[in-house]
Amino acid sequence: MTDDAEPDQSERQQIRDELGRLQKFARGLRLDEVRDGTWFSEFLRHSLDSYVHKVDAAYLQRKYPGLPADAVAQARIDLAARYASVEGGLSAGAYTGLVAATLGSGGGASPLTLPGAGASFVLDLLFVSQLQLRLAHDIAVLYRVPLDLEDPEDLWKLIRVAFVIKGRETGRGLVGKGVPALVRPVLKMIYSQETMAAARSLPVVGKYLLQRNVIKLTIPAVGVPLSMAINHWSIRSAGAYAVRLFGQEAAIVEAARRMTARSDHPAELLWVLWMTIKADGLVHEHERLLLKHVTGLLGDPESELVALTELEETVNRQRDQVWALLEAAEGDLGPLYEAATEAAAVDGKINVNELTVLRRLAGHCLVEFDEAAIRAKATLYGSAGSRPVGR
Repeated sequence: MTDDAEPDQSERQQIRDELGRLQKFARGLRLDEVRDGTWFSEFLRHSLDSYVHKVDAAYLQRKYPGLPADAVAQARIDLAARYASVEGGLSAGAYTGLVAATLGSGGGASPLTLPGAGASFVLDLLFVSQLQLRLAHDIAVLYRVPLDLEDPEDLWKLIRVAFVIKGRETGRGLVGKGVPALVRPVLKMIYSQETMAAARSLPVVGKYLLQRNVIKLTIPAVGVPLSMAINHWSIRSAGAYAVRLFGQEAAIVEAARRMTARSDHPAELLWVLWMTIKADGLVHEHERLLLKHVTGLLGDPESELVALTELEETVNRQRDQVWALLEAAEGDLGPLYEAATEAAAVDGKINVNELTVLRRLAGHCLVEFDEAAIRAKATLYGSAGSRPVGR
């Protein structure tokens, strides 16, 4: 099967219990809901509503006392991979032969037209999808990345991390040397940009997940061992992706906490961050996250800064206002400069326009400008969350 430890009897019972719960949920689905992707909206509530209240930071600390976040993340990935592997064997045994024989060219025929096999196919789809959603949630909790699942933006973040949705870079670096050769081409198809529509539409995601499950069955001579291996390594790939992305955001959250705690000039801090971020004319995703977390920590999400960020034509006038604001500020302005270097570095690279702003800011804050230290900080951000997870 794999080189992981075999699931013990209690884990096997938990898998059977969860399959039973998912079977009850699946009975309420119509065939057209599965085909058109609309099943996914209700499935989100079923998978997450009670789970996110039960599995929080305190729960994980009790379950893995004394372990650092990286070690707990590895343990959760290992557990989810074992569950996926066992379930793959249980479900594939019911549908593999019959479904594979009915697949048309390009997987056009639907296995859901087969009553018995179709039910097992849907159970496999639901079980693996639920594992990935919950694993992504666990990793976010471990790295202290706040997620409000009532917020559509945060919910979409969880979905795209759980199912490895990342535009043109989808799947890069996920199918590594540790993946068995037989499984590698299947994972590449599952995570390829051609088969992933990175759209914020829940039915679109539902359709993608359905097609992804069909891909597993388009491999000639697919059998129970291969189905188990595909489920196992799909979970590992998704877990590695979650560790990388939430690891990166964890570094950003920590930077936001650090700069808000150190500065006695909250208004100036927001404007300095915005001026630095806009120095290169772009707002990187990590820069946007930094602003979001800083404004959230300051308790000012509806600040004047946020309202003005869309007024691109006023950037130069805003910069003049920031310099005037700094001239009038009193006390230690050093933390403002440190915060600005974080903002410049957070996207993993340094732009010459950012350096120009930082050099002038250092003069205003009466601190030494250190280009080498700024570039070193950018290198650290560039590597944050990139550590490999799994085998």
